[in-house]
Amino acid sequence: MSIFADLLSNIFDRRYRFGLAREDDRTLSELTDDLVSASGDVTGQAVARQILDRYAKWDDAEKLDFFRHMALGMDLDPQAVRVALDAYEASPGKTSYRVFMAAAEPPRQELVRRLNQVPGATHLLVSMRSDLLRLGREDNALMALDLDLRHLFASWFNRGFLVLRPISWESPAHILEKIIAYEAVHAIDSWNELRRRLQPADRRCFAFFHPSMPDDPLIFVEVALTKGVPGSIQTLLAEGRSALAPEQADTAVFYSISNCQSGLAGISFGNSLIKQVAADLSAQLPGLKTFVTLSPIPGFVRWLGDQDLPDSTRDDTTLRQLAAYYLTRAKRDNGKPLDPVARFHLGNGAVVHALHAGADTSPKGRAQSEGVMVNYLYDLARVSQNHEKFASDGVIATSPDLRSLAQAGEARLKETAP
Repeated sequence: MSIFADLLSNIFDRRYRFGLAREDDRTLSELTDDLVSASGDVTGQAVARQILDRYAKWDDAEKLDFFRHMALGMDLDPQAVRVALDAYEASPGKTSYRVFMAAAEPPRQELVRRLNQVPGATHLLVSMRSDLLRLGREDNALMALDLDLRHLFASWFNRGFLVLRPISWESPAHILEKIIAYEAVHAIDSWNELRRRLQPADRRCFAFFHPSMPDDPLIFVEVALTKGVPGSIQTLLAEGRSALAPEQADTAVFYSISNCQSGLAGISFGNSLIKQVAADLSAQLPGLKTFVTLSPIPGFVRWLGDQDLPDSTRDDTTLRQLAAYYLTRAKRDNGKPLDPVARFHLGNGAVVHALHAGADTSPKGRAQSEGVMVNYLYDLARVSQNHEKFASDGVIATSPDLRSLAQAGEARLKETAP
């Protein structure tokens, strides 16, 4: 029966792919209801294919109508949830709990699961969530729908399903093209520049892939093998530099981490990626003792502008002091650091290790951080402890030098306060 079902599924897929089957005249509401209630896999896949094919042709207004149908027409029934919860509270057990679980899950979650039955649908659903985030951020009902998608994606894309693959200059061209397109930290402007990041023996790149999206990376990290901790991205990426023999390196530098799928926003991969790459590199190259980033500080210039500081604060020493204060003391309302990159690395258990002025002299580097960059240190023996302290108490792990710089930055702010 399984072989027969697969055969029929392939026939349906081929007929729709080549235009041999016409869409019927059911409304979108009828199609979604039919998909959720379908009892057979083949019938369900045919209906799911129709919905996905329609979605691919819609403009933004039609997509919004679809999202609103999912958000409002396929929402929870609060009264049914209350009744089921009362019944479970009165008589806890398998049957009452099953009824409560069914009531507490909105039909739209099952709709998304059944849409994912179609071969290749996972990538389409990730793109669908990207559209939802783009079109619906100001709509509370649509953001409630997004919580359902995020809940499902967190299960589908958990670490157990992800595959870590090295990316090299010998990787397929379609993968290399995506590395160029998705690079979000230091733009890759040419194939020659990509070659300089992938081909030398002291350069590495790793990406997470999902079995349902084998040709599209989810996140990737670029790594430089160095002697000592670097303080300039220009030096690290310089054209014509001399490559270092990997066995001579004592430091692995994570200098660019790029999320590739906007539809997976909020699904964390970076933590697992950095730790896995660090562990793999340690096994391959025992001489590596230090694992650091060379990271941008994207919110620093914006924060500086809010402080109303004189131009004299733009010297390198003062910039480092103020950057240390910003990274470790400037907080959001929830007590977490203002800077998004700091929140990411500190949440992973890293230490704010060192600051470098004039480290990124590109227009982007000047615009976001006055050229200042930061090293976050990943001490593999302490990342779990640092993570727990940060998550539970907001404790930011810092090097002694950073603590001194932050204190000097605080004093500088008090001096210039009106």
